[in-house]
Amino acid sequence: MSTEPIKYKIVEFPSQGATIRGRLYLPEDKTTPYPTVIMAHGFTATINGMIADKYAEEFCKAGFAVLLYDHRNFGISDGLPRQEINKWLQARGYVDAIDYVFTLPAVDKRNIALWGDSMSGAEVLLVGAAENRVKAIVVQVPACGESAPPADTDGALGKSMLDHFKNGDIKGTPEITIGPMPVVSSDQKGTPSLLLPVTAFRWFIEYGGRYNTLWKNSATFVNPNAVTAFHPGLIARHIKPAVLMMIAEEDEMPGANSDVSRFVYSQITSEKKLIEMDGGHFGLLYYPGALFEKTSKAQRDFLVQHLQN
Repeated sequence: MSTEPIKYKIVEFPSQGATIRGRLYLPEDKTTPYPTVIMAHGFTATINGMIADKYAEEFCKAGFAVLLYDHRNFGISDGLPRQEINKWLQARGYVDAIDYVFTLPAVDKRNIALWGDSMSGAEVLLVGAAENRVKAIVVQVPACGESAPPADTDGALGKSMLDHFKNGDIKGTPEITIGPMPVVSSDQKGTPSLLLPVTAFRWFIEYGGRYNTLWKNSATFVNPNAVTAFHPGLIARHIKPAVLMMIAEEDEMPGANSDVSRFVYSQITSEKKLIEMDGGHFGLLYYPGALFEKTSKAQRDFLVQHLQN
């Protein structure tokens, strides 16, 4: 494994009334324009040192430009209220990121991929159903929900979800607000947290607690009123890009139920590939390690296959 640092520059772009900031990685050994991967981390995690950056480096070494950014309200990005999670808003952030990379001469606009982990994995599935500019999607341990979506035999719920994402008020009065409260806690009786499994506590404290990650152990989850629930299973049949879905064989995170992810995968009609891994929800986010090597190689190979010049 190479230990040479991968160069990047800090960039920014407008998103939903705020300024989003991230890293732009450009390969040094390939002629432009570059196929491009757009990445954001999962539930409250940031881009500095919480392993999404290691995936970005692997993609860059494989010849891809990479935009890795912090979600609105988190890390180096602006946005208020700080530490507030809104899945609809974060998903629109991916669309704004696509708009941004389309302004870059170095980017091959025919070959754009999205990458997401956990909650952002669910978000890129929605964007893949709504966008015509995306050619491939990579999702790992997607948080597709605790249960299957409601029945949608005529497709009306899925169409309503897509319409709300494109045109609805995603900042409106919340239907559900949870927090502010800790993201993780070792004492659920004394200090309840948003994420319950001990594996979440161990990973966030180990990686988020490192120097200068800007991760904070506090968040508020909001779910604005919408005509339908935010569930990837409702829009899976509308996904157009090729999809690589990597799930845990038995995911311990309730919101990333493995059976629900399998159901969502079964509904996707575009070209697709499913890989089931051990290691639980956070196994793919430990670096260095054999599981990271296996996972990142599978993702690189998929992107090389589907992002052709």
